[in-house]
Amino acid sequence: MPTDESALLGETESASTHSQDVNPHPWMILRIGAAMYSFAFLGLFASSIGVMLQPLIQHYSLSDLHVSLVFVVGPVGYIFAAQFSSLMHWNFGQRGVAILAPALHLVGVLVIATHPPFAIVLLAFAATAFGAGFLDGSLCAWAATVPNANFVTGMLQGSYSVGAAVGPFLAGTVLPAWGRPWYDWYYVLVVASVLELCLLSFACRHETAARYRGEKQDEEVSLRLMFNYRATWLVALYFFAYVGIETAISGWIVTFMIRFRHMVPELASMSSSSFWGGMAVGRFTLGAMTDKIGVGRATVLYFLVTIAFQVALTFIREDMLSVVIVGFIGFFMGPMFASGIVQVTRLLPAELHIAAVSFGASAGQIGAALLPFGIGAFIQRAGISIFPFAILTLSVFTLLSWLPMIL
Repeated sequence: MPTDESALLGETESASTHSQDVNPHPWMILRIGAAMYSFAFLGLFASSIGVMLQPLIQHYSLSDLHVSLVFVVGPVGYIFAAQFSSLMHWNFGQRGVAILAPALHLVGVLVIATHPPFAIVLLAFAATAFGAGFLDGSLCAWAATVPNANFVTGMLQGSYSVGAAVGPFLAGTVLPAWGRPWYDWYYVLVVASVLELCLLSFACRHETAARYRGEKQDEEVSLRLMFNYRATWLVALYFFAYVGIETAISGWIVTFMIRFRHMVPELASMSSSSFWGGMAVGRFTLGAMTDKIGVGRATVLYFLVTIAFQVALTFIREDMLSVVIVGFIGFFMGPMFASGIVQVTRLLPAELHIAAVSFGASAGQIGAALLPFGIGAFIQRAGISIFPFAILTLSVFTLLSWLPMIL
């Protein structure tokens, strides 16, 4: 029997059973809206890192290798959060996560805004990612259980991409046009994180520890059993490669355009916005095509087209055309993360889905740390000109990691 509290939130037994036929309660709409805003904030923060590489290098007199540490500390914070997520939910419920995670975001961006020594900046990036790790796992797991789960999950991913598209434009184009220093961008994020804290804490105020304990499944059994399946390891490898290449493009494309293509910083920042904007459009629009063709064949097609555009980016030197090509790369990469989730849920029993996807997402964060950092190390030794060839190589590797999941 549903409780009064669950009925208030629109989470009744009938909603779970007939999810496609039930209109969401206004409180559920509020929670979805708050979650979408939170994901948009995560996109704003993550995508602007690439724009900030050059200002960080200049402000702190860093090498390419040293500045690449920002790609390492973020995923480390994320992975640590994933390890403590269940404990946090058990003791404080999703309400606790909805307060702690935005508070970590607020502290992290506020510290960066004060431009302290670079070691402190790295700690602040890690703190912000720690909050992101809590929210990503909590909200994605929740979205998978609500009415119209596929739609809600897509809206969260799309919101992240929209935020990621806007971030480089604001941080790399608008702010410099106003003559503001790089760290003023993080004061903007301070305001955004305060709003995030207010929205999430209000929307999730009924999600107590007692409620979580009542709904908790035997996660330990799932964690143990999922490693017996080949699909678990395949999806982990796929997410490692895919999230790594997505982060590498977002992180290094602006630097590549400035140093090698000699673009002005404002136009170079637009290449990052173009990438994330294309990804947002791809996530919102390519789902129907994927369903029609089939997730396996559609994803192979998206990879082949993406690789073709990456080859074009390597040899085409016209500035605006390069920015457009980066947008098409993002567009066809858009559905690839969701394709991995869909495919692994088809290969594993239902009770293992959440554990396997969480494991794969953690592997993705390891890729997000190692691959951009590795590219930074190669750039330090061989120069920024190797960037498109590194991305092309990683894309081929990611395609090869996808094929065993569909054969």
